[in-house]
Amino acid sequence: MRPVSQGLNGLAADRKALDATAYGAMLLLAALWGFQQAAIKITAPEVSLLMQGAIRSLAATLLVLVWAWYRGIPLFTRDGTLWAGIGAGLLFGAEFALIYGGLAHTNVSRMTVFVYLTPPLTALGVHFFVPGERLTPVQWTGVCVSFAGLVLAFSEGFASDKATWVGDLCGLVAALLWAATTVLIRRTRLAAAPPAKTLFYQLAVSTAVMYLCSKGLNEPGVVSLSALALASLAYQAVAVAFASYLAWFWLLSRYLAARLSVMSFLTPLFGVLSGVLLLSESLSARFVLAALLIGGGIVLVNLRK
Repeated sequence: MRPVSQGLNGLAADRKALDATAYGAMLLLAALWGFQQAAIKITAPEVSLLMQGAIRSLAATLLVLVWAWYRGIPLFTRDGTLWAGIGAGLLFGAEFALIYGGLAHTNVSRMTVFVYLTPPLTALGVHFFVPGERLTPVQWTGVCVSFAGLVLAFSEGFASDKATWVGDLCGLVAALLWAATTVLIRRTRLAAAPPAKTLFYQLAVSTAVMYLCSKGLNEPGVVSLSALALASLAYQAVAVAFASYLAWFWLLSRYLAARLSVMSFLTPLFGVLSGVLLLSESLSARFVLAALLIGGGIVLVNLRK
């Protein structure tokens, strides 16, 4: 999981430089987002993958409704965002259906790295489709470095004894959908909408998308609910899909947005770490190099000069 695709929209004004509070908060958020894939996979024997996503989105939607009511944020006023919001929700739902479903075919480390190709993909999208936002030479270098890492990582998915290319492809397409969602928001009235409203659209629509995907694939759904499974679902819904977004928006309202975005490279690193520590996943030297290339590219893409 990651910050909602609203990203810097509506909160783009520059704030102060990062301090110890900002660095600590971003470190915690990156860990929350990075460890989610491991939580999903650990819970899969009790709650099927796509059903987990549907439950997470439903619970987070209800929490956003309560939060918006408490803060007096209008979610249902007519502001011309309905169709764009539904479109963003469909893209968001398809993205997470691929992430959750793809984890059945690849490991957590690989999925996290492929999904976090989104920053360079988004940079390409806004370069071509959002007026006034063009890549600098440094950012173009970041795009090229990230894609070199992509080629290296994806080639290993075919070459390894246990082919992971199906799940890897799900992660790559999910990254493309995430980037497309960001471009859609930047090009429509959602760019000026309250972040909570954009988040509500994405979570509400994705609930239906993931539930229908789960049923369409004849997943077993909820098989059992141990304390561990309940804790995992609460972590995914409350800590990641709800609370971490609120913290992200709080940071965006107080600190330099571009510098916060640079720290997004920590999330795939935590994802790789979670796979190794919690699921005993092995890492080849080739994949480590690919992950470092992708992480380095993310940093370069987020630099403004």
